[in-house]
Amino acid sequence: MSLQQTYLYSLLFLKCPRCRQGDLLESNPYRIAKMNKVQKQCSSCALKYAIEPSFFTGSMYVSYAVGVAVAIATYVLTLVIGWTLGPAEILLSIISVLVVLMPYIGAVSKSIWAHFFFKYEPKFANKNKSL
Repeated sequence: MSLQQTYLYSLLFLKCPRCRQGDLLESNPYRIAKMNKVQKQCSSCALKYAIEPSFFTGSMYVSYAVGVAVAIATYVLTLVIGWTLGPAEILLSIISVLVVLMPYIGAVSKSIWAHFFFKYEPKFANKNKSL
């Protein structure tokens, strides 16, 4: 199995959960015009991403959990680096990291949500390699 077919690669690089090759989003999460807009179907295996109306609304719960994890990681990183920050500076550092990562957190949350419902099928990934 190549790096491009791993579960973690598919999650972090916003790939199709079924073939792990097509893009999940229409464009980069930081492109404001199409911020975190999910494609209707995979360009590689033709998987329809929205299995029901408002399917990706559930990704808000995942986004909350990812945001909390990023906030905790930011706090721990300030401790590991050895910065002596007061509570206000720690809060500002966490907020600034969350603001910068907000588009990616939203995108990766949609990717995680899609990976909950769609499973990897190697036959779709291998079929596209022979083309």
